[in-house]
Amino acid sequence: MVFVLLAIGVDLLKPWPFKFIIDDVLGGPGGAGDKEAAYHAEGVLFMLCVAMVGIHLLWGLFNLINNYMLVKIGLKALARVRCDLFGHLQRLSLRFHDTRNSADSMYRVSYDAQAIQSIFNRGFSTLLSSVITLVMAVAIMARMDWRLTLLALGVAPLLLYAIYFFADLVRLESTTIAESESALTSRTQEGLAGIRIIHAFGREDYEMARFEEQCQVSLSANLRLTFTQVTSALVVGTLMGAAAAAMIYFGALHVMEGRLTLGGLTVFISYLAMLYGPLQALSYTSWALEGAAAGAQRVFEILDTPEEVRDRPGALPVEKVRGEILFEKVSFAYDESRQILKELSLKIESGTRVAFVGATGAGKTTLLSLIPRFYDPSAGAVKLDGEDLRGLQKKSLRSRVGMVLQDTMLLAGTVRDNIGYGLLGAGAAEIEAAARAARVHDFVSQLPKGYDTEVGERGVRLSVGQRQRIGIARAFLKNAPILLLDEPTSALDPETEAGIMETLKELMRGRTTVIVTHRIMTVHGSDRIFVLENGSVVEEGGGEDLLRKGGAYARLYSAQSQGAKDRATD
Repeated sequence: MVFVLLAIGVDLLKPWPFKFIIDDVLGGPGGAGDKEAAYHAEGVLFMLCVAMVGIHLLWGLFNLINNYMLVKIGLKALARVRCDLFGHLQRLSLRFHDTRNSADSMYRVSYDAQAIQSIFNRGFSTLLSSVITLVMAVAIMARMDWRLTLLALGVAPLLLYAIYFFADLVRLESTTIAESESALTSRTQEGLAGIRIIHAFGREDYEMARFEEQCQVSLSANLRLTFTQVTSALVVGTLMGAAAAAMIYFGALHVMEGRLTLGGLTVFISYLAMLYGPLQALSYTSWALEGAAAGAQRVFEILDTPEEVRDRPGALPVEKVRGEILFEKVSFAYDESRQILKELSLKIESGTRVAFVGATGAGKTTLLSLIPRFYDPSAGAVKLDGEDLRGLQKKSLRSRVGMVLQDTMLLAGTVRDNIGYGLLGAGAAEIEAAARAARVHDFVSQLPKGYDTEVGERGVRLSVGQRQRIGIARAFLKNAPILLLDEPTSALDPETEAGIMETLKELMRGRTTVIVTHRIMTVHGSDRIFVLENGSVVEEGGGEDLLRKGGAYARLYSAQSQGAKDRATD
C-alpha cells in the first residue's frame, strides 16, 4: 500500500519539469545577447532534465517493488486456493465424484483457480492505483482550471454505461469459454486414457473428428469473446478520443485568452492522460474481472459443495477393533430413481470371512462401500463393534480398513512407492516383508531396478496379475483388522486367480474379511455367504448348506460350474 502511494505520487510529478522548461526556460526573460541569462537558463534546463530522469527512475523503483509484492501475494493466494480446492475435492464423497467428470475437476484446479490471482493482481492493484490516481489528478486539474476539468470528466457517464454494458457479455462469454475448455480437456483425457481400445478398433480418425468438433466449439467461444473485447475497446477509445479533442480545443482557447500558460496546458494534457489512462484501465480491468469471476465462480462451486460424508461433532477415534460389523435396516439410493439397498439387516461376526454374491446391480459393491464410509446410508445404520460409523472419525476408521479392489490402482512411481502407500513411512525391510507375504518379491527382484522400477501411469508396465499382487502387498503392509475385497480376481485367468487366492488366504487370516465377487467358486468355502437380489438378502448360510437348499445360490453355482466345464471342453 505504501509503495502504491509513493509510485502514484512520483508519477504525478512527471509533467512538472517539462512545464518549467516551457514557461521558465524557453519562455523566460533573456535573449541571444544576454549571455549570463542564457548560461543560467542552460543550467536550469540541465537540472530539470536531470530531475526528469530522477523522477522516472524513482517511479520505476517504487513500481518495481509494488508490482513484485503484489504478484508475490497473488501467487501465494493462487497456491492457497489450489491447495484448498484439491483438499476439498479429496474430502468430498464418492457420490460427488461419481456424478462429475474428473477432467472438469482437474481443469478447475489447474486453470479456473488462476482467476484468483487475476482478481488480485489485475483487480486489486489496478483498481486501487487507478482510483487514487484519478482522485489526485482531478484535484490538481481542478486547481489549475476547473472548467477544463469538468469538460474532461464529461465522458465519465458514457464510459460507465459502456463498462456496464460490455461487462455482462464478457462474463457470459468467459463462462462459456471455461466450460468449452473444460470439455476439451475431458476429450483429451478420454482420448489418451483409452488409447488401447481406440487402436484396437481403429477409431483414430473418429476420435480426431470428435476432438476437432470440440476444438471448433472452443474456437467459436473464444472468437465471440475477442469480438466483444475489441468492440468494447473501440467504443471506449472513441469516447476518450472525442473528450480529449474537445478538452484540447477549449484548452488552446484558454491559452490564447491568457487564462492558462502554454506550460500549464502541457501539464494539463499530461494529467488528462493520467485521468483517461486510469479510466481506460478501469474499464479493461472490469472486463478482465468479469472473465476472472467466471473462473472464480467455478472454483467456489466446488468449495461451497458441502462434505456429504463428514465427522459428526464429538466423533470418536477408532482404537481397538474386534471387527464385528452390523447392518441395521440399511437403505441406500444414489438418487430418488435408484434405490440400491432396501432395509438390509445382517451381522458379520468378528474374525470371520463372509462373501456377498449376486447378479450385477444387486448392490454388492455399494454395501461394501458403506463400511469405510465412502457413502453414508440413506436410512438405517452401519455399526462397528456396536458403534454407529457416523459417530467415528472417518480418517481413523479408514486406517483400520484394508482394501483390495478389482482394478488395483497403482500410482506413477516405483514398486516400492506403491507398496509403501499402504503405510506411509514404512522402511525397506517392512516393504520387502509385505512383498514376500504377497508372493510378489520374486517377480520384483527380476525387474531391471528391483523395487525401484517405475511402474508407469496406473501401473501400465506391469501385468494385471502383478498389479493385483502389489495391491495385496499394500494391504499386507497396512495390516488392518478389517479387510474388504471387491472382485479381487475377476480380471484374472484361472491359473493366476488360483495363485492370488492362495495369497489372499494368508492375508485374510485373523481378520474380519468381506468379499464381493461374481465368482462363486472362489468364496464357496467362506464362513458365511449372503446372496443379494435387488438390494435385499434373499439367502444366507454356508456354501454347502445353500447348495442343499436349491435356491438362488444353487442356481448361480450351477450356472458357473457349467460355464467352467464348457470352457474346459473348448
